[in-house]
Amino acid sequence: MQRDIAAIEKMDKPDCDPTMLERTYAQFPLVNRFVSGWRSVYLKLVRPALPHGRTGTILDIGCGGGDIAMNMVRWARADGYNVKVLGIDPDPRAHDFASRAAAAAGIGPENLEFRQATSSDLVTEGSIFDVVFSNHVLHHLNQSQLAGILADTQSLTQGIAIHSDIRRRRSALVFFGLATLPLARSSFIRCDGLTSIRRSFTPSELGRVLPRGWEAHTAGAYRNLAIWRATPRTRP
Repeated sequence: MQRDIAAIEKMDKPDCDPTMLERTYAQFPLVNRFVSGWRSVYLKLVRPALPHGRTGTILDIGCGGGDIAMNMVRWARADGYNVKVLGIDPDPRAHDFASRAAAAAGIGPENLEFRQATSSDLVTEGSIFDVVFSNHVLHHLNQSQLAGILADTQSLTQGIAIHSDIRRRRSALVFFGLATLPLARSSFIRCDGLTSIRRSFTPSELGRVLPRGWEAHTAGAYRNLAIWRATPRTRP
């Protein structure tokens, strides 16, 4: 199955149905709970990178509805860490939804903030974080955009960076399509999820597009991880 880079997700279109988009953001926590594997990634990669004795800083690039950023706060708190998480997304619709979701969840700005911004904006500001991550972002990008976000990530990270994305497999199309049939008419989850799978990388493809210093890993049957670890020599 060839990568379908011409396919476009409906929720990426500026004129998409706003009600369907809101429902899509609202359903992200349910879908991510079962397919994204972030709890395991947090335990294995994020938590060991959090500092003791000061507030840890975490950046979520392309935060969407903000559910994973909120989970990072919850998990870190439960483990006794004090963290400040920043979620950024250039789409004002995502920023608005995530901000409302955080307020409804009772997570205050001392632990979580959302901004309508890009990674390059933060590089210009000279920002730096202990952990930088994204979920389901890489497959959206063309070659130039991918190179840019990876370079930005290196500039923004003083600990570990983790870009988690879908692993393209035919069986993923079958399983995801069947599992999300009940959501087919209520949001963009099913149609955009299938598009995302077709746009995503295989492990070997991801390894070929990552710059030197990055590592491509698989996580389970349907996940790819692009990982970069800062060293004293490479930290900005």
